[in-house]
Amino acid sequence: MAQSGTATKPRPRVVWRRSGGEVSLPEVHRTIVVPGTASFWRKLIAFSGPGFLVAVGYMDPGNWATDLAGGARFGYALLSVILVSNFMAIMLQHLCIKLGVATGRDLAQACRDHYGTPTIWFLWIICEVAIAACDLAEVVGSAIGLQLLFGIPLVWGCIITASDVLLVLYLQTKGFRYIEAIVITLITIIGGCFAAEIVFSQPSVGGILAGFVPGPRIVANQEMLYVSIGILGATVMPHNLYLHSSIVQTRKFEQTPSGRREAIKFATIDSTLALMFALFINAAILIVSAAVFHWSGHQEVAEIQDAYRLLSPLLGLGAASILFAVALLASGQNSTLTGTLAGQIVMEGFLNFRITPWLRRLITRAIAIVPAVFVIGIFGEGKTTELLIASQVCLSMQLGFAVWPLMTFTNEKAKMGEFANQFWLKILGWITAWIIIVLNVKLLWDTFVPDTLLKAFYGSLGLPGSK
Repeated sequence: MAQSGTATKPRPRVVWRRSGGEVSLPEVHRTIVVPGTASFWRKLIAFSGPGFLVAVGYMDPGNWATDLAGGARFGYALLSVILVSNFMAIMLQHLCIKLGVATGRDLAQACRDHYGTPTIWFLWIICEVAIAACDLAEVVGSAIGLQLLFGIPLVWGCIITASDVLLVLYLQTKGFRYIEAIVITLITIIGGCFAAEIVFSQPSVGGILAGFVPGPRIVANQEMLYVSIGILGATVMPHNLYLHSSIVQTRKFEQTPSGRREAIKFATIDSTLALMFALFINAAILIVSAAVFHWSGHQEVAEIQDAYRLLSPLLGLGAASILFAVALLASGQNSTLTGTLAGQIVMEGFLNFRITPWLRRLITRAIAIVPAVFVIGIFGEGKTTELLIASQVCLSMQLGFAVWPLMTFTNEKAKMGEFANQFWLKILGWITAWIIIVLNVKLLWDTFVPDTLLKAFYGSLGLPGSK
């Protein structure tokens, strides 16, 4: 057969199905100038801020119940679980930074430009459900804080929290730095409150250090494993992956390979420092719970209200309960600021559809407030803990659908260029992704399957029942 004299031109590889649309969060996109010739510390200050907005999601009221239960029941033993889950979070947020800086897309936009229409709509719907669930935990947490501090009924507390929509709108017109400033201020308040609580509770330093060392007892003890899964599920928030890949683009860095490399470096330092502060908050909640409740005969404390009522009598300090409630209120209000931003990013990113910001936030907040008010109004205030647990289950259901695309995109050299994940990061990332997915599937399985079926299932595997 005669061979053609002209060489066949290779077909170019399709990087994205769709070309990029509007930039992420256009009202604040590249609005914060990064000085090109400044010192290391000035550049770090310029890039600092987004990491703390992300860290808020790792210390929201949904985490409090699992941390309180872990400390009260098992002492300091589960500190290692908080440490490991925090390292997982640091790696995942680093991947979000790389995606946003290297491609100029947030995670929602990347999904829209990569997947087919049915997949896009599916991912958008479950992500909106997850954001509403996260907002539900924040609304309930803020309402509990208002009730503990001022005696406001929970129903009215939920309604009052809707006013933060106006605060976000006002701050965004003033500039993104104002949002970052108020978030960092509230984080500082939370950290100060728990630093004082640790001093008041006088925990065992040796016990704390031993608790940060992982051991086989966590896997061998089925009850300890179950609480550990809850801590892991409550720690990594899916909406944070969308949020971080967007807000890292608020910095006006050089659009060159060296400029992007520098942006990734400084944004990762910012994110890591902020998440280490979140580690301190989560560890402090567990440490205080262990020091106050575990060795005083109150191992069954799991509700936030119970912890508030018992702290002052057990420590003999009236300020202990007040500081606990102040930290809870600051945590709830802080989380609502970032949650509403994530809602805007997800809708605009997946659907390339923009609506008035105040309407978007009002819809998000209504989706959270209506079920909270309904459940509390019908079943009473004793159901708030169940609401928080339900919100964490919803978040667990969505988490794998956010981690999987993130790993897929950041592994592809065609999409990421020189910033694609190196081999060791691919391995570590997929191990982390599968750990999160498997543990969250187990959490959902144990939550929804009846006890009798669970015992039969685990019995067939030679394991004790998980509930």
